[in-house]
Amino acid sequence: MRERLVRGEAVPPQALSQLMVDFDGVRRKYLARVFSLTGRPVILYAGNWTSPKPGLDPDFVSIIPEDIQGLMEVMHGVPEGSVDLILHSPGGSPEAAGSIVSYLRSKFQDVRVFVPHAAMSAATMLACSANRIVMGKHSFLGPIDPQFIIQTDLGRRLVPAYAILQQFELAKKECAENPAFAPAWLAMLRQYGPALIIQCRLAQELAVSLVAQWLDSYMLHGSSGAVTGASIAAKLADHAHFKSHSRFIDRAQARELGLTIDDLEADQSLQDAVLSVFHATSHTFNGTPCVKIIENHLGKTFAKQQQQVFVPQQVPIRPVAPAAPIPAAPPGPPQS
Repeated sequence: MRERLVRGEAVPPQALSQLMVDFDGVRRKYLARVFSLTGRPVILYAGNWTSPKPGLDPDFVSIIPEDIQGLMEVMHGVPEGSVDLILHSPGGSPEAAGSIVSYLRSKFQDVRVFVPHAAMSAATMLACSANRIVMGKHSFLGPIDPQFIIQTDLGRRLVPAYAILQQFELAKKECAENPAFAPAWLAMLRQYGPALIIQCRLAQELAVSLVAQWLDSYMLHGSSGAVTGASIAAKLADHAHFKSHSRFIDRAQARELGLTIDDLEADQSLQDAVLSVFHATSHTFNGTPCVKIIENHLGKTFAKQQQQVFVPQQVPIRPVAPAAPIPAAPPGPPQS
């Protein structure tokens, strides 16, 4: 790239910024700093979802089965026993989250999750598999009610399973009361297909059962309180209560639900290091094509990039009117 600059060739802005800033070095420095403060292995899992690039495929930043490969790569050589997971994710597949939890728990008995900004949906499920969750005043979890991507006449839509079930029940009720409503409802329900209602019910049951099981096995293990994993999971999955899948749950609300929450501000040095990891990761996303990072404190990294094509813009050539002919100069006096 430096040779291209010397030759005066055009270099994409993101590539130019990467040349000037050592994003990887800064990020890894702060991951190592977290380890030096805690003595516990550190894993960063982050996706660029709060300031996504145009045209970004949601699967690139979501929790998907491929993430197991990244975790296997960065966990190789990491001592087993305890681990700190710095988590920033919009969520994704509950099944993929389940596979991540199984893999984490096969290697670590004590898992602590740091949420420097937000861990939503399936990422909240993942956080609930920890022994403790560390949140700041600016940190948020989210509801775990499952979502479905539906192909509609208006394009692809992300629809809560709860909303699909409620709409189906409303259709049955209105059609029973007045059959004249059937044609209007038929046009809306046709796009759901024959199996989606059952899939919605099973997805709701899966999310609640996984979170309840993880909470009882880890965070609430040995607790004698009245709060159970099932009660917390049911509240987190209550779409009727939250009204929106994107609703933020702060740490005070998380504690009210019964989750074990530690304050990030309790240790200022650790807070500075964790937030520096998050900010350095955000700069990496903004300054490079990278959209997902899984990385450990030793510098071993699994990164996913969004392929971008830089197409030179062609300036349209406008026709130019022919210039008027230059009149001939009048003859001068004879030259001697």
